[in-house]
Amino acid sequence: MPNPLPTSQETAEAWLMPVFIAKAGHEADLQKALHALQTLSRNDPGCLEYTVFSDGQRPGTFVLFEGWARNEDLEAHNEENHVKEFVEAVEPLLAVPFSVTPITPLT
Repeated sequence: MPNPLPTSQETAEAWLMPVFIAKAGHEADLQKALHALQTLSRNDPGCLEYTVFSDGQRPGTFVLFEGWARNEDLEAHNEENHVKEFVEAVEPLLAVPFSVTPITPLT
């Protein structure tokens, strides 16, 4: 008989902070792509937060703050066509590959 209680890994929220830095001259294109990704991703199952911020001290730098109810929701999100298409489309717009920092809320 399967265990009816979820494991802690299944119930643990996942929080990330990806950072995107545009190549000079591609800031507006990157911003537009990030805004479209934000709009679509907010509808993905398990999305708790998905907001893109412009870095006020570093023009052309964008920080994404995202939270997922479960790690499985994040994994499913990363397999969505809109995410895969975004990653491919923005590669030529980036000065460096984007970084993703896992973050944990303090309790």
